[in-house]
Amino acid sequence: MPYLRMPPKIKVLEAAGAVADGRITFTDERNAVVVSSDGSRRYSVYVDLTRKEACSTDNGTVYRGYVGYPIIAVLMIKGALPYDSRIGDALRGIPWKALNEKYKKYAVVEDEVKKIAAERGILPEELEKFKNNVYKELKRFKLKLTDICLSKE
Repeated sequence: MPYLRMPPKIKVLEAAGAVADGRITFTDERNAVVVSSDGSRRYSVYVDLTRKEACSTDNGTVYRGYVGYPIIAVLMIKGALPYDSRIGDALRGIPWKALNEKYKKYAVVEDEVKKIAAERGILPEELEKFKNNVYKELKRFKLKLTDICLSKE
């Protein structure tokens, strides 16, 4: 079973926004459904921390082999990764899909997200610290990719 690669760091912020938006619904202890920022997609997510296995039907996980934001969001809700409600609130309602399609570069999207968060009272330095802290914790998991959630699609 291959290991999932580390994602672009912006995915940590996208996950925090998904948590704040309440877009994650658990179907049981290991399975959840995460709704995309525009509501057009639903991702099946499976996380088993005991076995250190995970999968998600989002594009980053399926096609690029990294830990997609839906997995990160599930780990935040489970308390396995840090979550800060102040930061989540500043990231609430951000149209991630629209920004990604418009700018096509994560660095530009992140700049836009930082502007929105700053208008909502979170300094860019706070976002950086949060993002880097969560990313550091995520590295510890070394999650293996399982295909269990693909069979649910």
